[in-house]
This record gives sequence, C-alpha cells and structure tokens, in this order.
Amino acid sequence: MGEQRIGHIEGIAPGAEFYRRVQVKRNNLHSNTVRGISRLVDDDGVYVADAIVLHGGYEDDHDDWDSIRYTGASPDVDKYKVNGVPRLRRSQSWDYADNAALKRTYQRGHPVRVIRGWKGDARYSPIDCYRYDGLYLVTDIRTAVAQSPAPDGTPVSICQVDLKRLPEEHQDPTSLERQIVSLLERQDTVPEEDARAESAADQPEEEGEAAENGPAQAERWPETRTARVQRLVRDDAVIRNVKRLHDGECQVCGLRLLGPQGKPYSEGAHIRPLGNPHRGPDVEPNVLCLCPNCHVRLDIGAIVIEDDWSIVVRAGAFGFDVRPKLKRHRSHTIHVDYVRYHREWWLSR
Repeated sequence: MGEQRIGHIEGIAPGAEFYRRVQVKRNNLHSNTVRGISRLVDDDGVYVADAIVLHGGYEDDHDDWDSIRYTGASPDVDKYKVNGVPRLRRSQSWDYADNAALKRTYQRGHPVRVIRGWKGDARYSPIDCYRYDGLYLVTDIRTAVAQSPAPDGTPVSICQVDLKRLPEEHQDPTSLERQIVSLLERQDTVPEEDARAESAADQPEEEGEAAENGPAQAERWPETRTARVQRLVRDDAVIRNVKRLHDGECQVCGLRLLGPQGKPYSEGAHIRPLGNPHRGPDVEPNVLCLCPNCHVRLDIGAIVIEDDWSIVVRAGAFGFDVRPKLKRHRSHTIHVDYVRYHREWWLSR
C-alpha cells in the first residue's frame, strides 16, 4: 500500500477492514497502535494530525457518521475508567502534542482519515475489527467542559473538535477507481438522450422526471458516474461479513439458496438505503442477509420491521411466508435506528 501521508492512502478505499490496530498501522492509515490521534510531519517540519480512531472514546464524544464530535488526547496518567468509559483526572491542554497536531490540522485545512473500531457507536461500528471510513475535515475546535468532573469534583476542561465527512465525490479514488473512471468518461460521448436515460434509471422516480431539465442533469451526471464507480470497486467486506455470519440464510424467510457447488447464495440488503435522500451508512448494523425475493420486498416497503424485530407484511406474495420475527445473530448487531427509519419512511408513503 501507499506510504503514510495526509489524506488518502494509495490503494485503500473507504470500507476497507483490518483485524487489529497493528494492521491499520502497517497499512499507513495511522501512525500508532494505541493512541487515538495519529501524527505526521508536514512539509514545514511540524506535526499535524492525519488520522483518528473512534473506539470506545470519552463520554463527550458523539458520532453521527457524517459529523463527529471528538475529544482530544491526554497522558495516560491523567485517565481512568468508570464502567469501562474513560474519564479525566485533570483538564486537557492544546499544548499537548497530539492536540496541538489536531489543532494545526484544523488551521491548515487538512483532511483527516477516520478509522472506526468495534467499541464505537453501535450504529456504525464494524464486527470485531477496524474499518477505514474515509476522509473528514475538522470544521471547528473549542475548549469545553467535560460532562464528568475530576475525582475531587472540580470541572475538567477538554479539547474538543468537530469533523464533517467529505462528500463521496471528494473521497480520493484508488488507482483502480481512476482506471474505471477513465473508461466511464468515454461514455460522455454517447448521445445526450441515452446518457439521460441511464442517469434517470439510477435516480428515484421523482428525480428521474426532473432529469428532463438539461442543466440539472448535467450537474447530476458526474455524481451518477461516481456512484457507479463505487458500486464496481467498493470493498464489500461489510456485506461479506454479514452473509458469512448467517451462512447465506435469509433473516426474513429462512430460505438458504445453494448453487451447484453447494455454496449458498444470498444478498446484503441495506435497511436505510445508501445515497440521497436517505444517506444510510455502509456498515454492518445497517445490513441484513436476505434472499433475492426478501431483498426486493424490503427495498419496496412490502415488509417493515418493528422495534421488537417483528416482521410486518404490508403487501403479500402468494405461496411466500416470512418468520414472525427477524432472525438475528449474536455477533451481528442490527441497530434499531435503521429499522425505525425504514419503517417510518414506508408507512408515511
């Protein structure tokens, strides 16, 4: 893989998973196997932060996928845990090396790589590994007061930063993606009506109708091409993990399709769909292992799932039955937020 640098690491696309921190470091995504903030010497010889890890952080941290609120670093002697959650004995300082590097990254407008571990927010955490989730920009920094005081009861000041995920079209492509982009760019020479038809097919119906307007379509076509590249190149580790855990058995109906070689066939279905307007994340808690029929039924809202995992059939299929409740696996945590979003989206239609 490419050498450690600010921004994208050559050959590693968002979604790539690594078993432990040592592999994250070996692939130059992060400079340390323990610390949350990775540092790198910038062109002028001073340290900046090039990556952070979200893995069981402070109680003041907040992860909302597209946006992150992150607490800075402290010497180990200043930290202790309560019920497994880190707390601080004394206030943090922007002069501390890791925090100073993160502040300098904000001042210089450098992007930061974000790696999520399995102890992070349950909505986005991978299964027993670390996952590279792309580039984020530090949009704000501040000195804040921590929720919990020091052991002696005095308030604790923390170094706090806000990060925003860069849009998909700004996530640096790998060399393979660039090759595919160059091939797809040749399609720009096809007749305009053909290009519009293909773009409309990739859009929800309302947007497909709006694509009749020339200028709006011209703006959307590069985004459509980018989405196609992502579908062709995306590291499918998330879907592979879910299908492996369920051994290809549909979580909704129990069907397990086998091919001629005895290998199971199933599909990974995102509960909260990817892309606009839903903007669901490509993470294990948002993916189900389904047979092709149930995948379609989920996608069109013919079935929804209650908070207690009961399956509600909204539109039947002759000779086709479903389980009373969604089958789950102890290592595959499906987050109720995605189930609730899917249900409320379709019930409001």
